Amino acid sequence: MATPASIMRHNQTKDAIPLNDLEKRLLNEYQKGLPLSPTPFRDIAERLGTSEALVLKILDRLQKLGVVSRVGPVFKPRQVGTSTLAAMAVPEALLESVAERISAYPEVNHNYEREDHYNLWFVVTAPNQQRLEQVLQEMERETGYAILNLPLEKQFHIDLGFPLWC
Repeated sequence: MATPASIMRHNQTKDAIPLNDLEKRLLNEYQKGLPLSPTPFRDIAERLGTSEALVLKILDRLQKLGVVSRVGPVFKPRQVGTSTLAAMAVPEALLESVAERISAYPEVNHNYEREDHYNLWFVVTAPNQQRLEQVLQEMERETGYAILNLPLEKQFHIDLGFPLWC
């Protein structure tokens, strides 16, 4: 089973976070992408009938609470730069702190926990192979754990978007 590490940890340690209708609509309607415009958050706000400032405030709050791990682009593999799937075997007691350190890298677009020897999985992207390898080495030095590097060999697309509230 794969679960986003930050979300799973949050749910295990705290009560559920109540979300209002606007927050639910924002997450549900924009989980698969942002408007491609110079003002994406203003465009979202107009469609949701609110202000750009409120949209940004909500996203900031949800990121601080761990509901949203990241707001940003995800490019198809091999279209822009390079990427790899990576995994680490981290002691359970340190998993949350190591996951936070990994997620702090701007090159990481998500990470998640798996119930396996390699229990922390993440995708690293970089403008080129040299930078990608540099980031992986930095992560190993910073955390003290070896990284299993699994570069893409064959591409499959799985749509992970789904209705969050029915």
